Amino acid sequence: MIASVTGSAQHVGLDRVVVSVGGVGMLVHTPPAVAAACRTGSEVTLATSLVVREDSLTLYGFDADGTRDTFELLMTVSGVGPRVALAILSVLTPDTLAAAVGSEDVRTLTKVPGIGKKGAERLVLELRDKIGVVPGAVASAPVEPVVPPWRTQVLEALVGLGYSASQAEGALDRAAGGLGGTPDVSAALRAALRELAG
Repeated sequence: MIASVTGSAQHVGLDRVVVSVGGVGMLVHTPPAVAAACRTGSEVTLATSLVVREDSLTLYGFDADGTRDTFELLMTVSGVGPRVALAILSVLTPDTLAAAVGSEDVRTLTKVPGIGKKGAERLVLELRDKIGVVPGAVASAPVEPVVPPWRTQVLEALVGLGYSASQAEGALDRAAGGLGGTPDVSAALRAALRELAG
């Protein structure tokens, strides 16, 4: 089991990172947000899970041990393989997933591409006793972070310019550190475009 990798990022794609470890380039499949946080040439550390199949060895990487553990837990659900588990963690954080399972919020689970109503119900049924949800969690509690209006406007503008949603999210995440709490929309857009151009 390869539990983590640390090395230089040789290549960063939309949903994968090639990490140079001891002269070997290891291809690690990641959620888009994790890949977006990596920079070519910089050192990265990823918590990883090695999925062994008859014809392949595939490495999946995450920014925290807890996310990797949730990925492995998801794969215990019947019908959920590594690709579906990765898709779930690309859309939902482990906390959001736990809240949705605990409150039997099928609607939130079906936001994941490839997860229909039956699949969401199966996730709830098979995970509710495993995922560590506090009993009696308030079902009406919000399960998604509130997105500030300025961020929504910038993301819509970037998508309107032809960038994918994941590219726009990644660029805005990288630019957000220097923008302050409630930046001007045009300033945030310019900063995100600089990240995309770089």
